[in-house]
Amino acid sequence: MTVAGKTGDENVTDTSTPQAEEVEQLTAPEAVEERTTGAADAAEAGDLFRESEIAADYVEGLLDILDYDGDIDELVQNGRPMVEVVGARLTALVGQRGATLEALQELTRLAIFRQTGSPSRLLLDVGGYRASRRKELGAIAKNAAEKVKEYGEPVRLEPMSAFERKCVHDVINALPGVASESEGVEPSRRIVVRPAE
Repeated sequence: MTVAGKTGDENVTDTSTPQAEEVEQLTAPEAVEERTTGAADAAEAGDLFRESEIAADYVEGLLDILDYDGDIDELVQNGRPMVEVVGARLTALVGQRGATLEALQELTRLAIFRQTGSPSRLLLDVGGYRASRRKELGAIAKNAAEKVKEYGEPVRLEPMSAFERKCVHDVINALPGVASESEGVEPSRRIVVRPAE
């Protein structure tokens, strides 16, 4: 528990044992009810939504500093917090092949970590870039799979970000007769598509 007071320039943290009233609050019937699976799932979904709210506030602050206008949607999808920014003049936030977007996502994850103390799997999207890139990567993956099936030789794709590699792996895993694996180290990590064994 953090105490609102300060001594000098330091924050004071109370690490003492909880008082009896606090212990009673923790063991009340409502607290026991929260231990059920449904309540745990709801609490986790609430935590994920809280992460997306923290991220949205952080991104909104960045947009204000940069004097960019955009609508920010915060949501939870597939067990991940997400923030989507939509608006005109946002291509600079995506950067070449999504490099700026990846950097903004990492900064936003750090902002979440700073407030929650837990790492986040937040996914940040600007101007629908990730959705359109996912479609492009699906086509690249299918093309590579066709070449592997036709010639029986592995195909090495260009270096990709973790998001891009995940998209390609998902497509390849859904196709019969081919498999994929990543090789190399960042930033030159790439996917190799090969015949399934």
